[in-house]
Amino acid sequence: MLYAVFMSSSLPPFPKPQEPLETPQLLEVSSALDEPCLRADAARNRARLLEAATLLIAEHGVAGVTMEAVAAAAQVGKGTVFRRFGDRTGLLMALLDHSARQLQADFLGGPPPLGPGAPPLERLQAFGVAVLYRSSEQLDLQLAAQPEPTRRFSHPSVQALRTHVAMLLRQIVPVADCELLSQTLMAYLDPALINHLTRQCGMPMRRLEAGWIDLVTRVTGTERAG
Repeated sequence: MLYAVFMSSSLPPFPKPQEPLETPQLLEVSSALDEPCLRADAARNRARLLEAATLLIAEHGVAGVTMEAVAAAAQVGKGTVFRRFGDRTGLLMALLDHSARQLQADFLGGPPPLGPGAPPLERLQAFGVAVLYRSSEQLDLQLAAQPEPTRRFSHPSVQALRTHVAMLLRQIVPVADCELLSQTLMAYLDPALINHLTRQCGMPMRRLEAGWIDLVTRVTGTERAG
């Protein structure tokens, strides 16, 4: 397995509002509804709401996360939840955005092969495996939080991952149309496809992992390792 430490289904702890930004700077994954600079009390309320939503997922699954339930669990008015996240999809996307920052920290500044220091081909292979397992662990949340089709590929969290893939592709196959190739590779990592292959077709994750390595090898025209 290329990326041994995959994210668990429980989301990481939410940072305190005063916590400084980590280095290297993470790519922007927040939705347009998020304010660029929240007041300290607003940031605390946002973290409180996200923590309440995380607990609801742990206890009742994604179906148990409604705006009303989150407001009750956080002991705030329902209007506060709507003002902060817009709608249920915005709330779920905020949960995934926080999770995505941990993944980004790994591929931007973590240890190789996912992070810097490994050849770009190895990093690309490790990236896809990491995303596969992250999606598998959080599949219900990922499916529920998917934006509508017209916003599906333009959402900042999706764009951040695709940008990283395109950057690695440019280092491996600089003469190729890496923008389009990155879209092709990201399609393999789509949560809806992972749901279909694992839950509906019964494919093991090991097969999806091997398929990703094979796809990267064919798209980049490189020799299979080993």
